[in-house]
Amino acid sequence: MLDEVKKSTEQKMHKTLEAFKVDLAKIRTGRAHTGLLDHVMVEYYGSMVAVNQVANVNLGDARTLNVQPYEKNMIGKIEKAIRDCDLGLNPATNGDLIRVPMPMLTEERRRDLTKIVRTEGEGAKVAIRNVRRDANDALKKLLKDKSISEDDERRGQDDIQKMTDKAVVEVDKILQQKETDLMAV
Repeated sequence: MLDEVKKSTEQKMHKTLEAFKVDLAKIRTGRAHTGLLDHVMVEYYGSMVAVNQVANVNLGDARTLNVQPYEKNMIGKIEKAIRDCDLGLNPATNGDLIRVPMPMLTEERRRDLTKIVRTEGEGAKVAIRNVRRDANDALKKLLKDKSISEDDERRGQDDIQKMTDKAVVEVDKILQQKETDLMAV
């Protein structure tokens, strides 16, 4: 019982960290990366799909993404979807290739993005603490049902706290890396 609670808690904290990394990947630094367009949706035969499902997205150079649609009739739709997304990108079509240059970030925009990153980090920490709370509640329920002893409950809470501390340190490390990337000119 105790091991199940610990394993479940560890998995949930890992998923929270992965979701946090995905959220941070959407926040643009000055460099281009293919994951930037993962959440951009385009209409494809009546349904909304991600750009990377209807086109090949790769790096042209450090500041340019190249988007090559699988079907020629999708060029206009993909270009419009990229332009309309909240990333502030301005794609340009060159034959059957869409080039997406990454604009330079101003100092003010970098500071704004840093604030957004910190907010995302706080959200991740809150999610991790919620996982800890749920695990501790599960341990208390096991104790109440007399499935585990008080000593086991105390040890379990200590282990869960260690997992929480480790996950929070990981969030801080990821945050620091992203802020460094954002502030680099």
